[in-house]
Amino acid sequence: MIKKYRFGDPFETEAVVENIQAEHGEPKFGETSIDNGFSFSYMMDEDEIVYGLGEANRGINKRGYRYVSDCSDDPNHTEDKVSLYGAHNFIIVSGKTPFGVFFDYPARMTFDIGYTKSALLKVSCEYADLYVYVIEGENAYDIVKQFRKIIGRSYIPPRFAFGFGQSRWGYKTKEDFVKVLRGYRDHHIPLDMIYMDIDYMQDYKDFTVNEENFPDFAEFVRKMKEEGVRLIPIIDAGVKIEKGYSVYEEGVQKGYFCKREDGSDFAAAVWPGYTHFPDVLNKEAREWFGSHYRFLIDQGIEGFWNDMNEPAIFYSREGMDELKSYIKEYVQETEDVSPWELGDRVRNLANSPEDYKRFYHCVNGKMIRHDRVHNLYGYNMTRAAGEAFEKIAPDKRILMFSRSSYIGMHRYGGIWTGDNKSWWDHLLLNIKMMPSLNMCGFLYSGADLGGFGADATRDLVLRWLAFGVFTPLMRNHAATGTREQEAYQFEDTDDFRGIIETRYRLIPYLYDTFIKAAENNDMYFKPLAFEYPDDTFAAGVEDQLMIGQEIMIAPVYTQNAKGRYVYLPEEMTLVKFTRDNHYTREKLAKGHHYIEVSLAEVPVFIRKGKTIPIVKVAECVEKLDTEHVEYQGCDN
Repeated sequence: MIKKYRFGDPFETEAVVENIQAEHGEPKFGETSIDNGFSFSYMMDEDEIVYGLGEANRGINKRGYRYVSDCSDDPNHTEDKVSLYGAHNFIIVSGKTPFGVFFDYPARMTFDIGYTKSALLKVSCEYADLYVYVIEGENAYDIVKQFRKIIGRSYIPPRFAFGFGQSRWGYKTKEDFVKVLRGYRDHHIPLDMIYMDIDYMQDYKDFTVNEENFPDFAEFVRKMKEEGVRLIPIIDAGVKIEKGYSVYEEGVQKGYFCKREDGSDFAAAVWPGYTHFPDVLNKEAREWFGSHYRFLIDQGIEGFWNDMNEPAIFYSREGMDELKSYIKEYVQETEDVSPWELGDRVRNLANSPEDYKRFYHCVNGKMIRHDRVHNLYGYNMTRAAGEAFEKIAPDKRILMFSRSSYIGMHRYGGIWTGDNKSWWDHLLLNIKMMPSLNMCGFLYSGADLGGFGADATRDLVLRWLAFGVFTPLMRNHAATGTREQEAYQFEDTDDFRGIIETRYRLIPYLYDTFIKAAENNDMYFKPLAFEYPDDTFAAGVEDQLMIGQEIMIAPVYTQNAKGRYVYLPEEMTLVKFTRDNHYTREKLAKGHHYIEVSLAEVPVFIRKGKTIPIVKVAECVEKLDTEHVEYQGCDN
């Protein structure tokens, strides 16, 4: 049962697609207040678990910390960070009387879940203008399904998007991409996509290609596709300010960029230098920006990733002027000057809350200050693309995923979890985050396997790939200046080949499981507790996940570990996929086990009475033979 409550004058985010009439009175669960903003408070029982929040730090159970929905361009995802790239305001309180709450509010919102007081759940925001949806259900899993139904069906990517992809910030020329292709093909490691980061553009300008490095881009795209590889270019949020650049000039002429309060176009520096931000909350501007994806689609491109769309700001003209004035005063002062304050001023220049108050969107003729709708920008940039694809290529699925997001964007594309690091704890965070993202509708998701920033190690990349075998988006991505971490760069590449081949052997099962989850408003990844609600021990397991109705995974995520402890809620068969398309099988009883897992193995636990299809390996998805299938199951 779902009830909707209206407070004040909410902004229509279109996150919810079902027409639900607002109730009178107060929600049954918790207490609400509209004094000095909005707050929702609920006293939690000691054994209640809180799920949800999508792309958020820490564990599957969100109790014990504070989280802030405020889409943030911050690459250092340390344990103390309260905001990441997405804003997903859906929580489930799982206890004797389970309920879920979706706070449809597009600005900064704080979730204090037992942080200030261990038993108190308090959700608060500055303005009392929002919709609150309260969902009652049999259990947490039932509540998720109800919520997923009202927010609309999740995006379904093309089948090739379940192949393996290689990316690195620093591939600049046609020769760089050919080198990567040859590295994989020569080592017989499957590959379906190579991603194009910002260096493929001409001076970082959206919807351009560097003609010197790619003299005949359409022909290059065609030749790469003949090799079984699709090129997936990045699109950034900021449009470079440059005379003669048609996207910029057209946007200025038609008034399609975000404005300052005085009506002038707001300017902020990102990769191209000073840019304007397309006003993607304005329907006409959104259609205009989306139409430009045609430039690349017409050259054979079949997928994109949207980036820098929180939107990220390196600095604004106003912010830089303020900093220059401060530094001038700082230099002239002779005493009582703190170097720490100077450092903070410089660091806080990027993504300043003050800058987000400096520009406006035009929505239905009304000017809306950006900070009041900040969390909707990435959502609507990706929506611009998704809606355009339906016109440009109505009979074709286009791959699309984004860095920033809000609930509702899941209908137009997936997400990747942003600029992580080559850290073991980020592998664990990746594992824990996946079911929470699924709860909020984001099924096509994944992290930068091996880590984006810092230098990866061979064992970390192998362990991360072994988990990535199961994430819908399986992409190795690294930052310029870091150690090269393509699979063929390390010693004994057969180990990498074996793990990536395991992905291809499982693609028919994984893609079918994904489609079922999307079409049935279900989850692809689930916590154990969702499948075994009466198993009290399963409720505390956060490093093992259920996939579909057939399997459980328990990735190894610890440096130098030879294996790990695993809890089985029921009898299962452990299948270890190994190099050269081999595998081992072992039936295990319900309970606790220690399993050894070498760096070259991918363990899968198949539930009793279930089977999964396995196919022969191919170098790309299109060459998979789905006619000749082998089945593995618990009772084989």
